Amino acid sequence: MGKRYDERRSQIRTWNVVIMDGNQEIINRVQSSGLIVLDLEELFPIPDFVELDIRGWLFEEILLKEKDFREKLKQNNWEPYTNKHVAIFCSSDALLPKWTFLLLSQSLNGIAASVHFGNKQQAIQDYLLVKINEFNSELYRDAKVIIKGCSSEYYSESAYVAFGQKLIPFVSSLMYGEPCSTVPIYKRKN
Repeated sequence: MGKRYDERRSQIRTWNVVIMDGNQEIINRVQSSGLIVLDLEELFPIPDFVELDIRGWLFEEILLKEKDFREKLKQNNWEPYTNKHVAIFCSSDALLPKWTFLLLSQSLNGIAASVHFGNKQQAIQDYLLVKINEFNSELYRDAKVIIKGCSSEYYSESAYVAFGQKLIPFVSSLMYGEPCSTVPIYKRKN
């Protein structure tokens, strides 16, 4: 690793620094290159999510009785979900009708900031896909874009795929990684 590592460090150093009249002047070559770095973590920050597992609302944690379930919905204290992003799911292997979660989401309507099906991890992915879908890619028409790598675990491959698909019709080139080390993804043909 020694010689190759030293060569790479030297390349990075000369890439960022220009020597003029014996003085060092730091030049941001990324900024002057016209490259735009987009970081999913900055563009789409993840809010706090609260999980609502209905396992305990079921008879013997496996059977849904409609009358009892509707009563539980009426009696539940919804205050802890006020202005929160809520992940609704059932952690047991119960076979539930689809309307179960429709009723649950209806009860959270007007209370929660958003409601998503699945556990916290799944709900975050759903949230990210909604936010990516709302993203205005037109702002990056004909731009050279780098999607910054090394984000947290919540930014899954599906988020990167969706974001790439959102950008490709507009950008002139798309790369992944860091400005000093990118992987080319797409380049528009002239």
